[in-house]
Amino acid sequence: MALAVLAIYSHVSGQSKYMQTGDTYPGGFTAVLAVLGYFAGVVLGAVVLGALAYVLLAARPDRDGSIGVETYRAHRLIEQLAPLWALVSVVMVAVTAADRAGLPVGQVISHESGLSQTVSVCEPAIAWCVVAGCAVVVSIFARVSLRWTSHVPLLLPVAVAVVALPVAGNAGQGPNHDYGTSAALVFALALALSVGVRISAALSLPRDTADADVEQTVRRVLRVVAVADVVALVYSLVLGVILASPTDVTSSAFGRSAVVMLIGLVLLVAVDIVALRRSRSTADRRRFAVESALVGVAIGFAVYTAMAVADTRTATALLHHRFTAWDVYLGYRLHHSPNVADITTMWRFDLLIAVGAALAIVLYAVGLHRLSRDGVPWSRWRTMSWMLGCLSLIFTSSSGLRTYGMAMFSVHMVEHMVLNMFIPVLLVLGAPVTLALQALPTAQKGALPGPREWITRTLHSPLSVFITHPVVSLIVFVASLYGVYFTPLFDVLVRYHWGHEAMSIHFVVTGYLFYWSIIGMDPGPRRLPFLARLGVLFAVMPFHAFFGIATMTMSSIIGGTFYRSVDLPWVTNLQHDQFLGGAIAWGTSEVPVVIVVLALVTQWAKSDRRAGARADRHADTYRDSELEAYNQMLSDLARDRR
Repeated sequence: MALAVLAIYSHVSGQSKYMQTGDTYPGGFTAVLAVLGYFAGVVLGAVVLGALAYVLLAARPDRDGSIGVETYRAHRLIEQLAPLWALVSVVMVAVTAADRAGLPVGQVISHESGLSQTVSVCEPAIAWCVVAGCAVVVSIFARVSLRWTSHVPLLLPVAVAVVALPVAGNAGQGPNHDYGTSAALVFALALALSVGVRISAALSLPRDTADADVEQTVRRVLRVVAVADVVALVYSLVLGVILASPTDVTSSAFGRSAVVMLIGLVLLVAVDIVALRRSRSTADRRRFAVESALVGVAIGFAVYTAMAVADTRTATALLHHRFTAWDVYLGYRLHHSPNVADITTMWRFDLLIAVGAALAIVLYAVGLHRLSRDGVPWSRWRTMSWMLGCLSLIFTSSSGLRTYGMAMFSVHMVEHMVLNMFIPVLLVLGAPVTLALQALPTAQKGALPGPREWITRTLHSPLSVFITHPVVSLIVFVASLYGVYFTPLFDVLVRYHWGHEAMSIHFVVTGYLFYWSIIGMDPGPRRLPFLARLGVLFAVMPFHAFFGIATMTMSSIIGGTFYRSVDLPWVTNLQHDQFLGGAIAWGTSEVPVVIVVLALVTQWAKSDRRAGARADRHADTYRDSELEAYNQMLSDLARDRR
């Protein structure tokens, strides 16, 4: 139905959409196929994401960790739809490139080297390449294993594929695109999760499973989609403010589509409210859940239909803006060189990382409240460490440190060192996993596994054993530093706001894994002796020192194309700015090492004291036969001498 509506709309509207934006009309076939393919691609991605989430929410793994019949249908959805998703994405690479170039897709494909040249200058077409690659990865690994833990890492490529198109579209363009990109990331994930979980629930809710399992699954599904819909609605309002103006509502296809999306999201939230209320008293929960899911899917398809129209055309607000290099590369203006006041007061709140850090503070506080209610003690130092780490993450991602760090390599290097070296140490010392395992309730006997069981399974999965191995975490920690800055990858990432977000998340995660293997207090699959941990810590120090020295002395400019395009008036010598950045990386790399050594020595001393106390208790409780035999021998020798 949605495809038919889109086809009719695209055919009837004809060249009008392209005339509004000043684009060349590529012909009826290409224009219709661009909209239909976009809709098919985003819906397939949503279903794959929703099926993955459904497996993780509703599975009851057996002894070897494999999912059961209750979620096998959802797994089959992944196996069947991921290859189709990849195929649609491959087709859309050519169609999108042709549509944006204003040429028929047949002409682009048939022209020698025409496709490669057209794709290389079309960001949405490149985004479809990313989607196709991720879909292929999911297709392969979904057929390899039925284990519950094997579905967890698949969330990453699916999430990347789901957000690739929105960040390459209108949200990533023009003024305030830093806000728009972060909002689009969250909006796309939330909406895909809502629609995908609804479809998976409607197709996969078991009929021959115990009623208790069905009821528990229904409650989980309703809560997940309700939260996802509220998040999608909030972030859609942010996107609307950034991309649309009041006159767009009636004057452009983009504005009308945005209104349809907003109305659809409001209806989704209304459906969720009704569903949550009725689920408490409805006898046939499975039938009710399926009905609610189908209603939500119908509305979700309407939202995606509007998205297909809106995101394949430029926002009208962007057409009448006089672009500067700062609008294109930063999304905001910088008026003078940075100072302490600017670093602390020039805030642009990060709608992804900062919101995530704030949520982490709230969840940690909830865990503390549960422990306090149950009378379980918790270290104040752990609490202070976690809170300080999260607050530092908010400051680093949203203050002038990020604002100037996106435009100056020297300030960016300060940001990098804080994200990769300081914040992970504080977060690791907060022991969040230990808090979660103590605060979360254990699933009742016979009930579906809950969050506590999910954490335990993930911690002891083969992937966790591998990535938390001290040698692996050390290699990733060091290799990511050189791989980002000493390859063309940095030139790509620094150009886009999503690249800065990806770097920030990557540096925090790799730093967390490395320091967790050294000073982590959370339970895990492997722990080295304290002396070996100290050796691993000292082993990484020369790599950071060499990185700083190499950055200071190299003749080429890291990210030179980007920094020359931004052309800050007070950065007259990019070589000097890079030298300063290298000096910062070299000079500050030793400070967190001191903190880690102090924490490691403290843990070592506490471990020795606990071991001694256990030995004393054992000696007081149990007889030591060897000691008694030795004393008896001495006594006999003394008696014989007499």
